[in-house]
Amino acid sequence: MDEGLVRIPITDVFDLHSVPPRDVKPIVEEYLEEAHRAGFKALRIVHGRGIGIQREMVRSILAKTSFVESFGDAPLEAGGWGATIVTLR
Repeated sequence: MDEGLVRIPITDVFDLHSVPPRDVKPIVEEYLEEAHRAGFKALRIVHGRGIGIQREMVRSILAKTSFVESFGDAPLEAGGWGATIVTLR
């Protein structure tokens, strides 16, 4: 078993509240790869409202990911601008 490796079950919702800011980029990239490999077509990434830094980080990754079809703010009942809804190809 890899030391320090944490296995996280892949679901259609990923909450970044427990992810240290320095780890957001590689973890979101890996999550997207795994979700795509698992066949998900719709995801919700919860980044929180805050001042928008994590939101912008997440969206810059999404914009550069070839299999992301679209993304935008979640509906109010699903987190509003504290979460991003993602559609995969």
